[in-house]
Amino acid sequence: MLIGQKITVLGAGIAGLAAARALALRGARVTVLEQAEEIREVGAGLQISPNGAVVLEALGLGEALRARTIRGQAVALRDYRRGRVVSHLSLPSDGAGYHFAHRADLIDILAEGAREAGVKIRLLQKVSEIDLTDTCARVTTAQGAEFGASLVIGADGLHSRLRPVLNGAADPFFTGQVAWRATVPAPADMPRVATVYMGPGRHLVCYPLRGGTMANIVAVQEQAEWRAESWTQEDDPANLRAAFSEFAPAVQDLLARVETVNQWGLFRHPVAPHWVADRAALIGDAAHPTLPFMAQGANMALEDAWTLTSLLAQHPEDRATALRTYQAARKDRCTRIVEAASKNARNYHLTSAPVRMAAHTVLGLASRIAPKQVLGRFDWIYAKDVTRDFP
Repeated sequence: MLIGQKITVLGAGIAGLAAARALALRGARVTVLEQAEEIREVGAGLQISPNGAVVLEALGLGEALRARTIRGQAVALRDYRRGRVVSHLSLPSDGAGYHFAHRADLIDILAEGAREAGVKIRLLQKVSEIDLTDTCARVTTAQGAEFGASLVIGADGLHSRLRPVLNGAADPFFTGQVAWRATVPAPADMPRVATVYMGPGRHLVCYPLRGGTMANIVAVQEQAEWRAESWTQEDDPANLRAAFSEFAPAVQDLLARVETVNQWGLFRHPVAPHWVADRAALIGDAAHPTLPFMAQGANMALEDAWTLTSLLAQHPEDRATALRTYQAARKDRCTRIVEAASKNARNYHLTSAPVRMAAHTVLGLASRIAPKQVLGRFDWIYAKDVTRDFP
C-alpha cells in the first residue's frame, strides 16, 4: 500500500486522472495539477478496447463506462468510392468489450472517480519548473506556487514539462498527414460499428456516440504541407468536404452535417528513452505519443496508470525497483503498438488502384474464411490484462 505517500500528478487528462484514482485507492495523498481553468475535452470520440476496459473495471468505474458509452458490435472496412464492404468483423459479445466513448464523458467519469477517492485537483496550475535534485520532487507553477512530493508523475501529454527533464528535447517529425475531427448528429439507426472508408492517400473513420445520437468522424489525408500540431485548431468544414468529395454517399451525408471541425498535423514522436528517475515517472502520451491508427492512445494510458500504481504499491519501501520494473514492463509493448499504428495508415492509404484492389480482395477473402484469425492478429494488444499481470 501507499498509505500517506505524497504524489503529484501533472495533467488532468485520461492518464493523469486514472493514475490519480488508482494511487488514491492504494492510500496515497494525490494532487493533480492542471493548467486549464476547467477540466474539459474537445468534442471528440475515442475507442476503449478490452485492454483499457479491464482497467476501468478494476478502478471501480466499469458501471459508469457501460452507462455512458456504446458497446461496439463490429469493425467494417469499406472501399471509399462506392462504400463496398471489404471486410466486416464481428467483435466479441462477451468479456470487457469494445466501447465507443465521447472523450468528455470519459474524462468526467475519471474526474468524478478521482475526487471520490480523495484526489485534490488544482486548476490553473501551469508548470514552469520541475526540480528532482532535492530530497523530494518539487514542482513550481507560473503563479509561483510550489508543490513538494515524494514522486511526480508526468501525465501531461505531447508537450510534457517532465519528459525533457528526463530525456532532453524531443525531435518529432511531420508525417505528411493531416487529420480532421468532428462530431455531428448521427443518421437514423447508425449501426454500432466502427467503419473505415479506405481511399488513395486518405481514409475516414466513423462510429456512433452517446446512445447513437451523435457520430464521431476522424478523417486523415496525406499532404506535403506542414500543419500545426494542435488538436484545437479549427478549419473550414468546406475543406474537409472537398478533400473527401469522391467518397461514398454515406460519407457525404455525414460531412454535410459538419458545422465545426478541428484539424491538426500528425507528427511522429519517438518513444521516450527514459521513463523514470528517482522521484519521477512518465505515463501516457508524455512517454509514448502515438498516431491515431490503432485507437490505442487512451488504452495505453490506462494500462500505464494501473501498472505504475500496482508496482509502487508492491514495493512501497523500494521505489527504485518499482519504477525500473514499470519501465521494463511497459516500454517494449508501447513501442510495438506505436509502430503498429504507423503501419496501419499505409494499409488504409494504398494509392495504386490495382494494388488496392488486390489487397482488398485478399483481406475480404480472409475475413470470410477465417474471421477469428484476422481479428486475432491484434490479440497481443486487445487481450492484454494488466490488472491480472500486476494485481
